[in-house]
Amino acid sequence: MVSGFNLVLGNNCLKLLKNNLKINKRKHLRMASSGDKCTIAVCQMTATNNKEENYDIIDKLVTEAAAKNAKMVFLPEACDYIGTNKNETKSLAEGIDGPVMTKYKSLAKRNDMWLSVGGFHLKGSAEEDKLYNAHIIIDNNGVIKAIYKKLHLFDVDIPEKNIQLKESNDVFSGDQILPPIDSPVGPLGLLICYDLRFPEVSILLRKKGTNVLTFPSAFTSGTGQAHWEVLLRARAIENQCYVIAAAQYGKHNSKRTSHGQAMIVDPWGQILAECIKYSENTPTNASIAIATLDNTKLNKIRQDIPVFQNRRDDMYQLVDTSKQEVPSIDAIPFYMFNSHKIPSSTVFYRSKHCFAFTNIRCVVAGHVLVASLRSAKRLPDLAPEEICDLFLTVVKVQKVLEIVYKASSSTICVQDGPAAGQTIPQVHCHVMPRSNGDFNQNDEVYERLAAHDKPGYEQPIRKLEEQIAEATLLRKYF
Repeated sequence: MVSGFNLVLGNNCLKLLKNNLKINKRKHLRMASSGDKCTIAVCQMTATNNKEENYDIIDKLVTEAAAKNAKMVFLPEACDYIGTNKNETKSLAEGIDGPVMTKYKSLAKRNDMWLSVGGFHLKGSAEEDKLYNAHIIIDNNGVIKAIYKKLHLFDVDIPEKNIQLKESNDVFSGDQILPPIDSPVGPLGLLICYDLRFPEVSILLRKKGTNVLTFPSAFTSGTGQAHWEVLLRARAIENQCYVIAAAQYGKHNSKRTSHGQAMIVDPWGQILAECIKYSENTPTNASIAIATLDNTKLNKIRQDIPVFQNRRDDMYQLVDTSKQEVPSIDAIPFYMFNSHKIPSSTVFYRSKHCFAFTNIRCVVAGHVLVASLRSAKRLPDLAPEEICDLFLTVVKVQKVLEIVYKASSSTICVQDGPAAGQTIPQVHCHVMPRSNGDFNQNDEVYERLAAHDKPGYEQPIRKLEEQIAEATLLRKYF
């Protein structure tokens, strides 16, 4: 088997690449960033419309978890409050800088504890009459690290039964699948309650590298008894992830009763710890369950049954088409190109998964590079959506270069592996605008490309100022 190959692409090759490239899933075996083991606590409670009392319960649960050496505490959906009617639910909502969230941040800092605030009634703008159901992660310094807004809203309309329940009447749905969040438990996937019934999102999060899926919930007692444990264990088994599900419990008011049974499930589908299920004899409950997540165990399960390596991504795919907020190019001072730091001032375009920058030494005028943001060595190490994004970006860059440099054609080349001439072990694509007669022999471009980053090449290394000037010019076209 050849360890590398030269890939020269025209636009017509993109679909062929996408359909036929098998994806190497080794990246899904990575360990948690903070070590192999982490002790966590999952909570359940009976929230009411009294925000002060709800906070006092949370304070006690977090303090108890800290005493048991937990590094992160997971709170249920609607831990801030559960209203008795729609108008009260709206009137009690707060903004992200309101008093309740301020208390949560102080609580995390005081206990040196990460918090998963599983479902916070997040007030929209002054002009908006709806709320967001938000899952918020706070670190041990009291800093908000992520805000996920619930994607799936429960809407049912059965006129013949006179049933109409529309969560969307009062709640905005989210428009983004957040990438896994770095946390004490490792890469953490954020979801909420009803999202549990849509396995595609969990699969996408696993493909993005998550080790832990979270489903803070307020399942009703009826559906919880039938489906809660089954669904949680299924998500854990099929994705080979830990599943953490904080839960509301018991009688919140005369209209609403929740199932409880907050639990922690391991990647084998075993329940490591759980709180009690709802019982009429116990109308309320506030408790925690403690477990230690072991990423050595997780990795062994993934190695022994490599389902994500065995997936047929050439036959079927899940692609994240949700809205993604791409930071500005200059949001960070430099970009990593393997071990090389690329100044942001030389970057002229950034997408969700890749960035384009001016070259330190060019084969032709306008020779630029498009590289993956993630440090993947070869094309098969990229996920399908990363590959699509890379080559869509290449085409976008190609069109601009042909305008700026008045070129009629382009050479687009990936040196995929050392035997193919790759000297920087991170996926990148050379884009070179071409004109008639720019080389005596057309294929000479490949000889020049192979030599251009070697000592003794005829073209000198460009000054940083020259690279910045070119990037500044190209930015105007995006």
